[in-house]
Amino acid sequence: MAKSFRWFWSSDKSKKPEIDLTSELLNELSRFRFPLVVVQVFLIIGTLGYLALEDYTLIEAFFQASYTFTNTGFGALKEHKFTPITIIFTTVLMLIGAATITFCVAIVVNVIMGGKLISIIKEVKMINKIARLKNHYVIFYHNEFSLQLSRHFLKAQIPFVVIDNGEHFEKEAIENKYPYYINDDPHSINTILKSHISSAKGAVIFSKNTTDNIAIIVSIRLYQEELKRKKYNIISIANKEEEIDKLKKIGCNYVVSPTNITAQRISSIILKPGSENIIENFMSNNENSLSLEEVVVPKYSWLVLRKLKEAHLREVVRVSVVGIRQKDGQYISMPTGDVLISSECKVLLIGAANDIRQAKKILMRKQKPEELKYV
Repeated sequence: MAKSFRWFWSSDKSKKPEIDLTSELLNELSRFRFPLVVVQVFLIIGTLGYLALEDYTLIEAFFQASYTFTNTGFGALKEHKFTPITIIFTTVLMLIGAATITFCVAIVVNVIMGGKLISIIKEVKMINKIARLKNHYVIFYHNEFSLQLSRHFLKAQIPFVVIDNGEHFEKEAIENKYPYYINDDPHSINTILKSHISSAKGAVIFSKNTTDNIAIIVSIRLYQEELKRKKYNIISIANKEEEIDKLKKIGCNYVVSPTNITAQRISSIILKPGSENIIENFMSNNENSLSLEEVVVPKYSWLVLRKLKEAHLREVVRVSVVGIRQKDGQYISMPTGDVLISSECKVLLIGAANDIRQAKKILMRKQKPEELKYV
């Protein structure tokens, strides 16, 4: 019971935003303070004036002051018995009320239409939604690369947050159906915290400026050290070889060069036309298209310390094992069926996307699946 309570408490805590925008929200709402105080002051003055000038109870004086000050009514009480002084007082209170209400409405409209109140409320709502994410990717910068990647992520049901500081980014994010986005400076540590980076799996940086990429990578790695968590999977783009080396040295796991990839694709089309069809098959998102995925065999898997052929992956789910990387780093290419599967080794699977999902379920089982006993 105690363990369950601790798990429930930690789950709630992990879903809280890493940054609090209460101060910014209160700062915007503080602009309503002055008109509210002015209205209250004149209502008090009006109430005390009617108490002194007329034979009113406290509630009658307050009622008379309220509808006189707001110019919403007249004649409900004893206005026909007013003395000249009370009439003058009432007239002045009505004029002050009209001017004050006009002034207050102007301030409210200015705060709502010209201020940041609406945008802050929207941002708070978005940050609270992002705080529920886990194992998501944070995509820095909105451009043609992020557009294409977001479509693949949506099809694969991989959660992601897009960050950009463009003036029209919010409109573009809605048009491109980004489920989670932040319209703020990608370099700011506060912006990174808004993306709930502590629960993220990794980051993809699409800035065409190497300096921007370096700054973001360093910020994420420093935050990672502060959290003392496992390394984020960071992917970036670069065009020059020296930029690729620089990004890898500061902690980027993978650096993709659009220029090199384009040249390689064109070269394969010209020199090896048949190979391009295979590449297109791998890159397709269809369920029956070929897919290549590396799967970690957990310690509890039934296949640990058994021969690879006992899994019958090719016969049962039409998936082939083309490589095995042992925990010590040793790599076995095109392993035979007699290779022993060690704990926490990485198995490289090739097959249809749907078949690979079935193969992963087989590898994750604690007990040998029943269907394999009859193969």
